[in-house]
Amino acid sequence: MFKQTFKSIGRIREIIAILIKYGFEDMVTNTTLRSFVTEKRRISWKRQEKPVFSYTRWERIRMVVEELGPTFVKLAQVLSNRPDMLPEPLIVEFEKLQDRVPPFAFDEVKRIIREESGYEIGELFDEFTNTPIASASIGQVHKARLKTGQQVVVKVQRPDVAETIERDMGIVHELVRRTDRYLRKQGVLNASDIVKLFERTMAREMDYNNEARNLNKFRKLYSHNTTLYIPRAYKEFSTRRMLVIEYVDGCKITNVPQLKEWGLNPHKIVEAGMSIYLEMIFEKGIFHADPHPGNVLVRQDGTIILLDFGMTGHLMRKDKYAFANVFISIAKGDARQAAEYLRKLAIEDQVEDFRALEYDMDELIEDFSNLDVSEGSIADITKRLQQIMLVYQMHVPADIFMIFRALAILEGIGKIMHPTFKTFEFIKPWGARMVSDQLKPDNLLRELENRYFNLAAFLSSVPIEIRAILQATRKGKLHFEIEHQGYGYLLKKLDQITNRLSLTFIIVAIIIGSSIMASITFPPVLMTSYGLNYFSLMGFVIAAGLFLILMYLIIRVRKYK
Repeated sequence: MFKQTFKSIGRIREIIAILIKYGFEDMVTNTTLRSFVTEKRRISWKRQEKPVFSYTRWERIRMVVEELGPTFVKLAQVLSNRPDMLPEPLIVEFEKLQDRVPPFAFDEVKRIIREESGYEIGELFDEFTNTPIASASIGQVHKARLKTGQQVVVKVQRPDVAETIERDMGIVHELVRRTDRYLRKQGVLNASDIVKLFERTMAREMDYNNEARNLNKFRKLYSHNTTLYIPRAYKEFSTRRMLVIEYVDGCKITNVPQLKEWGLNPHKIVEAGMSIYLEMIFEKGIFHADPHPGNVLVRQDGTIILLDFGMTGHLMRKDKYAFANVFISIAKGDARQAAEYLRKLAIEDQVEDFRALEYDMDELIEDFSNLDVSEGSIADITKRLQQIMLVYQMHVPADIFMIFRALAILEGIGKIMHPTFKTFEFIKPWGARMVSDQLKPDNLLRELENRYFNLAAFLSSVPIEIRAILQATRKGKLHFEIEHQGYGYLLKKLDQITNRLSLTFIIVAIIIGSSIMASITFPPVLMTSYGLNYFSLMGFVIAAGLFLILMYLIIRVRKYK
């Protein structure tokens, strides 16, 4: 345990050194992180090469993340999908981050497969490539062939990555706790929520069983769709740290020359891909959350293949209808309805003036409703929606931002392959289908049942709650809790000031007492050669020592302000 603690302290000091290297001394000196830095290191803070302040603050934050390593890069990549949590300039910088992780040794691959499966590689596979075809922060991918003859790819988790991430997450929690005030001043208002979101995301990605379940779930959901193919996960060979997936071949969806060589129409491919995603979002309520071109392939027969299901999104029925109706209302040009459904989508909000929200939605509609993909309509609309959510402090389900990101990526693909594709014209039929689905008798009955049960639960709980309040009042046990926000730092400062004042009074009292003692005549044995008794001398020495301590505390605080 002590060894782990020392490792963590060493890692914290390494993080502090990187922060200082990129010009964030204020983040260290204005927080309790300074307690991890020795006096010697404080004096020797230096930088090399190009002056760091020639970069923007947001660029320097990205550089810090890149140097801190895979855990922090992954955290930043996850947060690049959450513009409700971070300022826009920082989102732009985080979107530039890529995993640059060298592959680990093949001997480690063999060891991990043996530990996970209980078999050697040769007992499971007829062929297994030594060199990985892809490498990332969590694991790497090798091509192989099963004993039964099927071509597969094998994802193997990096050695000790779980322990590394667990250690780094503990450090992240500590950093957030110590720098919360500083981060709030920089516009990051909910750092602890950010860390919790990342922990949940990483927990899903670290367990390859989760991706195997996602693959097979989507295969069942879309078994009817002849335009989409999802590779099979071999669950009998897959574990938490090892995933075996069917190998599929195809070209990237953006490889227009190859598509034309196969006799495929890129416009039709874009329309098919958009239909697949709209079906996921508006009908199924469960979707692939990372449709970048590397994860979307096309076969020679035009079938679209989706890869990498480590991250998927899910919408509850009510959120699905609210989200769909936001876009339908924008397409219809109905600002009031768009504002109402946007508010329904939020878990909570700070909308004090609904008319102001309606005006903002009307302005958005006027600016973007008639644009097509070539003019960047989806990316701009989602950005504006996010700005409106931020202004009115709308807390919406996290998966909504995954949808925004997916739509923006699909739009980028559309720009390359089908510049004249009109997004809203394509969405409108799906919107009409959603409205008609919402008005079906079964759905209306389900909504009526939900409202009835909610009302019944409320009416049954009210008398009990009132009785409990009256009983507590009668017994004099009714208490109110008031939480003061933002006073922690002030109280800490007041405590430091009080301690220094107390020390000052003690020094003054000792000096006065020692001076009084000096005027009293003592026997020669208790007197020094200078005519001062030992009691007074001892008092003056103690007062001098306490004075030096007080001066050190004052100088130290001023030095690091």
